Amino acid sequence: MGYKRTEVGLVPEDWSISTVGAEFRVQLGKMLDAAKNQGVSKPYVGNRSIQWGHVNVDAIETVSLTPVELNRFLLRRGDLLVCEGGEIGRAAIWNDPIPECYYQKALHRLRPIRGYNSLLMMFLLRLWATTGFLTNFATRTSIAHLPKENFETIPLPVPLDHEQRAIVEALSDVDKSLESLDALIAKKRAIKKAAMQQLLTGRTRLPGFSGKWERRQLKHVLDCLDHVRIPLNESQRAKMPGSYPYCGANGVLDYVNDFVLDDDVILIAEDGGYFDEYTHRPIAYRMSGKIWVNNHAHILKAKSGYSQGFLYLSLVHKNILPYLASGTRAKLNKSEMNKIEIYLPLQVAEQTIIAEFLLNMDSEITALEQRREKTHAIKEGMMQELLTGRVRLIEPSDQLVKAGVAP
Repeated sequence: MGYKRTEVGLVPEDWSISTVGAEFRVQLGKMLDAAKNQGVSKPYVGNRSIQWGHVNVDAIETVSLTPVELNRFLLRRGDLLVCEGGEIGRAAIWNDPIPECYYQKALHRLRPIRGYNSLLMMFLLRLWATTGFLTNFATRTSIAHLPKENFETIPLPVPLDHEQRAIVEALSDVDKSLESLDALIAKKRAIKKAAMQQLLTGRTRLPGFSGKWERRQLKHVLDCLDHVRIPLNESQRAKMPGSYPYCGANGVLDYVNDFVLDDDVILIAEDGGYFDEYTHRPIAYRMSGKIWVNNHAHILKAKSGYSQGFLYLSLVHKNILPYLASGTRAKLNKSEMNKIEIYLPLQVAEQTIIAEFLLNMDSEITALEQRREKTHAIKEGMMQELLTGRVRLIEPSDQLVKAGVAP
């Protein structure tokens, strides 16, 4: 089977080319709030509710709707909702999680006219958003918009019906793998968070340990190595490209050809840190090996008799807001940092085992995240191949085995 050149590039000879408007009835939403009328309070879906491939039910709101408008904007199972503004093209299928729900402006609702697979359309939108194809049809004010009249003119490849179903099945199977990984990662993170709350406070003790815990200020358990810090501006770093991490307040900023330290250290922001987001973002991070550190991060090293891993875990999500100097930018001065208290067991063996236990959980989560990234990359590659017809499917499972997703 050969290929032909079309408005969307090379496609198989047995695929036809149509347009979005010819295959779907496109209905743009409308602001339905009826402040001047006696409306009926109903749930509605806005732009924020639509994420790639799913509807965020938590973002669904209730609005007063004019009764005469209700039927026109009522959702039904299988409707494809597409963001008209912002991240144009972001799309999800409405699967009726909330009865009698409506949609508002900044969303297109698509319903097939002659059988085009809505899930296939959703995958195409994702591909077009990734490749930048959609920007050819967008207008821009302060944000990008995809007007209905432009959206309907977008050329659309039309595989044969059985091939549409096969493509959708293959890509949906990968989506299910991603959803399972997301759920497992979320579960592992929750377990780790609970374990940290128990083990780093002494509320739960590991077998074999019963010794005393005490509060110690950082100056008694950590050495500060700030004297080795040297800031480099962007132009200076551009003249010394290399492989050594250049570290700032919240992580690695660049890579340079020299280092100021070769050690296992904890870095905590002096300024510019995520101090007020400590519950869900790290305020400290750990680096090992040859690094260069600028003057926006304090450098800490455990004193003899203390576990570096335990001290890092005790700081990574710690509330240190009471120790910050106020001003235009919150700052953790060295003198105040030294006063921060850590609650810890006096036996370094217990500190070490607690740290190893929690860091092993971190490693499991990292491995799952890497697996998810690999699966996502596989999906992106499959979309490029399947949605352009470069790879043809006989059975969806064949493609999944080749891609390494299915056993």
